[in-house]
Amino acid sequence: MKVVILAGGLGTRLAEETEFLPKPMVEIGGRPILWHIMKIYSYWGFSEFVVLTGYKSHVIKEYFLHYYTRYSDITVDLAANAIEIHNIRTEPWKVSLIYTGPNTLTGGRLLRARPFLGEEPFMLTYGDGVSNVDISRLLACHQKSKKITTLTSVRPFGRFGVLEIEKNGAVNSFQEKKDADTSWINGGFFVMQPEIFDYLADGDETTLEGAPLERLAAESQLNAYQHDGFWRPMDTLRDKIELTNLWMSGKAPWALWLNNHA
Repeated sequence: MKVVILAGGLGTRLAEETEFLPKPMVEIGGRPILWHIMKIYSYWGFSEFVVLTGYKSHVIKEYFLHYYTRYSDITVDLAANAIEIHNIRTEPWKVSLIYTGPNTLTGGRLLRARPFLGEEPFMLTYGDGVSNVDISRLLACHQKSKKITTLTSVRPFGRFGVLEIEKNGAVNSFQEKKDADTSWINGGFFVMQPEIFDYLADGDETTLEGAPLERLAAESQLNAYQHDGFWRPMDTLRDKIELTNLWMSGKAPWALWLNNHA
C-alpha cells in the first residue's frame, strides 16, 4: 500500500524556517520532519511513498536525488571524475515526487496524485506532524469499517496554563494544562479507498478538510481511529524546538524504530 504525504504548503506560521525551506524539510535533530514521517511508516512495513510537493519543491527533490551521498561515506576522485561510495546508508524506500503547484489546496494535491495511485487503497498524511500511532491497528480499523476514509483522531495538547478565576478577579488556582480539552480532532494519518477521488470535484480549489470530509461524514463514509498516544504537529518555531529537544534527548515517542516498541 502506498503512502501519500502532503508536502506542498507554504508553512507561513513557521516563517523563520520556511523562508528558505518547504515546511516538510525543516529539520528535527539534523533530519527533515519528512524523513521522520517516512520512518514512522517504514517501521510498520510501508516503504512506497508519493510525496506531493509545491512550495520550493526543488529542495525536496534535491534531498532525495542526493540521499546516497548525503548520508554515505564517499571518495571523490577529481582527476578520474569518479565517485566511490562506501558504507552506504540509505532506506528501502521508493519515492515518487509529484509537483502539484504552489497554491493548490490539499484536496487538489491529492487529486493530482491519482495517476500514481491506481485503484488501490492508500494512506495519506500531512508533511508536518509526527505520532506513535499504531499503523497496523489503524489499517485494521479502516478495513473493518468498510468506509471510504478513516482518519486518525487525536486529542489536542494544551499550550497555556489554566486559571480558575473568581468574579472579583482573584485567581484561585493555576495549573499547566496537559490537554486542551476532551474533544477529538483530525490528526491526519488517513487510510482511503480510491472512491475518495469522487469527492474532490473542485480540482485544485478543493480543501480536503472541507466539503469532501464533511460529505463523507454526512454519508456515513468517514471512520475515526482514536489514538490516545503521542501526536504533535510542527506549526511554529516553538514546536520545532520541542520536537528537537525530544529527539536529542533520545526520548522521541514517535521514533519507534529506535525505541523498538509500539
